[in-house]
Amino acid sequence: MTDKASPTAERQRWMAILARTTCTALQQKLADAPPLPPHRRLRGPETGLVMLQGRAAAVGNAFNLAELTVTRCAVALDNGLVGHAYHAGRDVARAELAAVLDAVLQDDAARPAWLSQVIEPLAEQQEATAARQGRKAAATKVQFMTMATTR
Repeated sequence: MTDKASPTAERQRWMAILARTTCTALQQKLADAPPLPPHRRLRGPETGLVMLQGRAAAVGNAFNLAELTVTRCAVALDNGLVGHAYHAGRDVARAELAAVLDAVLQDDAARPAWLSQVIEPLAEQQEATAARQGRKAAATKVQFMTMATTR
């Protein structure tokens, strides 16, 4: 993460990482971090459905593609910071932990420690998983041009 990233882009990054992580991975990283501050729930955690829309060839008319189960949560810390979390699935504990972390990460003084102890290790895990899946998919790639020219 560069120092020139806007606060919005930085927050989008950590929220995306939190949205993609599992509750188990999040709890493992939090076990080595300082305790989370007390919070109160503003909303949820609640589970519901959202409608996913698609477009034919990415430019056609929108159509309803599928429904996705989503869990959301909003919390407030004692210092007034508010955190939000949304993720696919029904894991309410994960949504609440992610919302608390979102609020904690908005505190300029606490952010560096939480980024280094929780967010960056989770990002590294996610990047390693994506690379592993990419290598696995690349191994199954068929070279049609090669097959056509090897008579």
